[in-house]
Amino acid sequence: MARREISSAKLRAPNGHFAQGIEVDPGGRLVFISGMTARTQDGSIAGIGDISSQTRQVCENVKTAVEAAGGNLDDVCRVDVFVRNMEHFEEIHKVRREYFNEPPPASTMVEVNKFTSPDYLIEINAIAVIADEG
Repeated sequence: MARREISSAKLRAPNGHFAQGIEVDPGGRLVFISGMTARTQDGSIAGIGDISSQTRQVCENVKTAVEAAGGNLDDVCRVDVFVRNMEHFEEIHKVRREYFNEPPPASTMVEVNKFTSPDYLIEINAIAVIADEG
C-alpha cells in the first residue's frame, strides 16, 4: 500500500517517530486494530515495570494483528498510544522506530490514569489500509 507523508513547514516538526499526516490510496481495505497491551499469547504480561519491553510486546501484538488481516506494519497509517507516564515518551519512540518504517504512521499519544490491569504501562490501537489483491 502506497503511503505518503503529509507535512507543512507551517507546523512544528514532530518530536517523536510519527508523521504530521499520512495519505493512503483508497484502493484497499481499512483494518481497525483494537487496543493492544503487553499481554503475551500465554496470557502473562511482558515487561512488568519496563516501558521498553512493554512497548516492544505491544508493537509485536499490533504486528501480529495486522498480519492476520493480510498486511504488515507498513500498512499502518495511524496509531493511538495511551501511556501511564508521559515521561516515557523517548523510550517509547525509540522502540517504535524499530517497528515502523518511514514514513511513520500519524499518531496521538495521551497519558491516562488507569488501564484494565495496573501492570500495563502502554496500549496502542491502529488503523491500517491493506492493498486489495489483484
